[in-house]
Amino acid sequence: MWITVVSLAAWCWLLLCQGFFWRTDVRLPPRREPDAWPSVCVVVPARDEAAVLPASLPSLLAQDYPGRAEVFLVDDGSTDGTGELARELARRHGGLPLTVDSPGEPPAGWTGKLWAVRHGIGLARARDPEYLLLTDADIAHAPDSLRALVAAAHAGGFDVVSQMARLRVESVWERLVVPAFVYFFAQLYPFRRIGRRGSRTAAAAGGCVLLRAAAAEKARIPDSIRHAVIDDVALARAVKGAGGHIWLGLADRVDSVRPYPRLHDLWRMVSRSAYAQLRHNPLLLLGTVAGLALVYLVPPAALVVGVAGGSPATAAAGGAAWAVMTGTYVPMLRYYRQPLWLAPLLPFTALLYLLMTVDSAVQHYRGRGAAWKGRTYARPGAVPDGG
Repeated sequence: MWITVVSLAAWCWLLLCQGFFWRTDVRLPPRREPDAWPSVCVVVPARDEAAVLPASLPSLLAQDYPGRAEVFLVDDGSTDGTGELARELARRHGGLPLTVDSPGEPPAGWTGKLWAVRHGIGLARARDPEYLLLTDADIAHAPDSLRALVAAAHAGGFDVVSQMARLRVESVWERLVVPAFVYFFAQLYPFRRIGRRGSRTAAAAGGCVLLRAAAAEKARIPDSIRHAVIDDVALARAVKGAGGHIWLGLADRVDSVRPYPRLHDLWRMVSRSAYAQLRHNPLLLLGTVAGLALVYLVPPAALVVGVAGGSPATAAAGGAAWAVMTGTYVPMLRYYRQPLWLAPLLPFTALLYLLMTVDSAVQHYRGRGAAWKGRTYARPGAVPDGG
């Protein structure tokens, strides 16, 4: 009974005191178009992305941007013809100028993606841009995406404007897991706090980050975060720590085209970096597991146990906590245009995330570390394996 009351109290606190994380109305802030549009260089790190480039790269090349803009795609050691496909798409579709280059294998202490970003920023510096758009190879942008990002940054005086791309939700597992992924992220990093001056909360979404070039240089991006597996959050912290003003919100017309049709695909997406998020700390892992169990698993268990065991108070407290949990999840399901009957299933999804986090720690202690695109990062600063 008392454990259930603590769980209910936790949900009341999350509902009212965690930056209203459950609301989905944090979108691009009011924007005012500048009198003279600044120059922008778009940097796209890409490793074995031939399957998604036809659905994403043309959208970047077709940006309706009044100022000078150029795209740099950095082929990070692909084996599937990513670089040549990018050139062919540029020849076929036209649009913004495209440069395709490759940096070679990353040296010790660098993650592959950030080494590719460093190379792309180095190429872009020759153009002396005012802004850099860092975007992943699986992200499709609406024609006015770059224009809207720059106008928002200009109007708000932001050094970082980042949008969390709308992830694909088509398979059964995507519908069950993907909206919860964004929901949990917002719970950890409430969007309203990120954009508030003086707040210590800092995060970005790596798929779409507009970064002021001067702020990147001041925060030594990406060199200062070269070993980060969760590079978007590390970038935001570095910029904010250097005195920058950052903003993060949900996207309306920026979409990820990468499919995650099976549970295995989603499991790898989460487990590859979950333990890195906990700084490879066993105590933080234990606290996270206990917290997930208390907040997400206790309410439905208490309701069932209370009804079966004839304890109305326990059942009522568990049911109330589950109801608050369900209600806070509804806005995210609406944002993803998913049926609301998925909301009561959030405890099951949370259990999956708990198991993914534990698996991430298990893989770390087996020496496999964070793995992605054929590279493994066993610990911060480790030499990539299998690159």
